[in-house]
Amino acid sequence: MRILLADAFPAAYLAELAERGHDCDYHPETTTDQLAERLTGHAVLVVRSTKVPASVLDGADALRMVIRAGSGTNTIDCAAASRLGIYVCNVPGRNAIAVAELAFGLLLALDRNICDNVTDLRAGRWDKKRYSRARGILGRRVGVIGLGRIGLAFAERAAAFGTEVYAVAKPDRSSETLHRARAIGVHFVDDLTTLARTCDVLSLHLPASDTTRHLIDGDLLAQVQPGTIILNTSRGELIDEDALIEAMESKGVRAGLDVFADEPTTSSGTIGSRLAKHPNVYGTHHIGASTEQAQQAVAAEVVRMVDAFASGTALHCVNLDEARSPQPATHSGDLP
Repeated sequence: MRILLADAFPAAYLAELAERGHDCDYHPETTTDQLAERLTGHAVLVVRSTKVPASVLDGADALRMVIRAGSGTNTIDCAAASRLGIYVCNVPGRNAIAVAELAFGLLLALDRNICDNVTDLRAGRWDKKRYSRARGILGRRVGVIGLGRIGLAFAERAAAFGTEVYAVAKPDRSSETLHRARAIGVHFVDDLTTLARTCDVLSLHLPASDTTRHLIDGDLLAQVQPGTIILNTSRGELIDEDALIEAMESKGVRAGLDVFADEPTTSSGTIGSRLAKHPNVYGTHHIGASTEQAQQAVAAEVVRMVDAFASGTALHCVNLDEARSPQPATHSGDLP
């Protein structure tokens, strides 16, 4: 199959795709505006952060599958893909540890003011008195919002540091999730408001959707304790950024953020976010999944998915039923 890889992809796995007989076009700096032209004749598109809107999908003459080399698919217009009979697939779980490590790293950095320490030292300023003040992690109540693979990996690391881990009880959790949660020692509460009132750290591990947009809003932030730490390594849309800025100003809330609502979609550029520039924020550049270990694991799964698709199976497909039954006069829904 002919494949367009529009974001960074490890060279060893690019070579493996070629060895397996696939025709690979590798353009890791492709922008959304360039996608439509470059997609001509390609059956498979592999992306990480590049957005794939309906306008691109509508013009794709041979496209059969879009693989998001990560967990979330909110950067892809899944409704348009379904209408056209294009399968949208993700790679869940392979980057969970990397994201959990960054989230916990942000928590440690905020507690010990590590970023400000480094900034002052590089500027030649010594202020041991200021930086000797830290609360510590042991015994803190950490609320994990979203107990998927990443949330559980974060909870395991938080528990290992002696925190009390909390989550919202849900009736539809799998037995595997509940088993891991019990092993960690997770305490369950009835709702998100109770979680916000109980914990002094809240860490977000949910996909972006209509139901999770602005989950952290002014009403919820009104319930948190002064000085609460908010961590978000999932999607920027989960937080009402204006409300968070207000809570930082009025209640001393601090935040460790790897994602922002209007972050650039390219690997370099400028960002005008007021939230990113706030002194109560320790921010990173949406790098949660960007460890060598995680990218190798994701790439290996992408290779497996491409081979499976060539043999007639769409692995990790988020719109399988819809893409199999597209509207008339669109791309065929039959697997290759």
